Amino acid sequence: MSQTLEAPELAPAERKSAGTPAARAARRKAVLRWIAVHALGIAAALFFVLPFVFVLLTSLMSDQQTLTRDLVPATWEWDNYTAVLDTPGFLTWWRNTLLYAGLGTVLTVVSSVPVAYALAKFRFRGSRLALMLVISMMMLPPQVVVIPMYLFWAKQLDLSGTLWPLIIPMAFGDAFSIFLLRQFLLTIPNEYLDAARVDGCGELRTLLRIVLPMAKPGIAAVALFQFFAAWNDYFGPQIYASENPAAWTLSYGLESFKGAHHTDWNLTMAATVLVMAPVILVFFFAQKAFVEGVTLTGVKG
Repeated sequence: MSQTLEAPELAPAERKSAGTPAARAARRKAVLRWIAVHALGIAAALFFVLPFVFVLLTSLMSDQQTLTRDLVPATWEWDNYTAVLDTPGFLTWWRNTLLYAGLGTVLTVVSSVPVAYALAKFRFRGSRLALMLVISMMMLPPQVVVIPMYLFWAKQLDLSGTLWPLIIPMAFGDAFSIFLLRQFLLTIPNEYLDAARVDGCGELRTLLRIVLPMAKPGIAAVALFQFFAAWNDYFGPQIYASENPAAWTLSYGLESFKGAHHTDWNLTMAATVLVMAPVILVFFFAQKAFVEGVTLTGVKG
């Protein structure tokens, strides 16, 4: 025999409290708060997303439609991306940018981790002075040293017209990366390091076996910061590689592409999408480690 399930009835006291003006006001306040929070979130999301949508839609328009007020392509011109990729030198710019950003990121991480580990976990005479020097280097604008650095790389080592003056210095650490990693390593308890030393691990083995696995979020954040900075760098390639088109990166080559196609907005936007896409994809897949690394950095001073 089937039985009918009925919702339990509220006790008289509960019905009375739920219908009071205070309870209704609390529910109304909660609903308004939910609407306000989500409305601000949606507005902020649209503020950041709409420019990318505009660039993407414009890149798929025809030459004539880009000069109109239309926002949606009448015909989807996917050949615009083929035309951009067929531009002489564009794939070379891609290769140079991958070399600059990829190799530079690896060198920065490899050289910055030991320095950050020493500043975070070692106590030696002059350690605070060394930390202050690192912080002072963060405050030094790169434009201040551009002339002596250019004279050194161009006149002494004859490396102008290449990207090596931008890549080689990354093998000697980066002040911002060292500071960020140092702040993250401070969050790792010293007990783990002491236990490893008791078991016979040297400092190098402790760094490789204990510290690095626990510091993956911080290392990921530093790597992403460095990769994005190198990928979007325009000032450095302009100084050292402008005289040699074979050494141009995407950021500098895009400026030349815009000058050659200043009326072809669809091709310019297509080239912009191709330049932005790798950075967006990298951040999309690594955003969890990136956010975790940035959030945990700076807990201790």
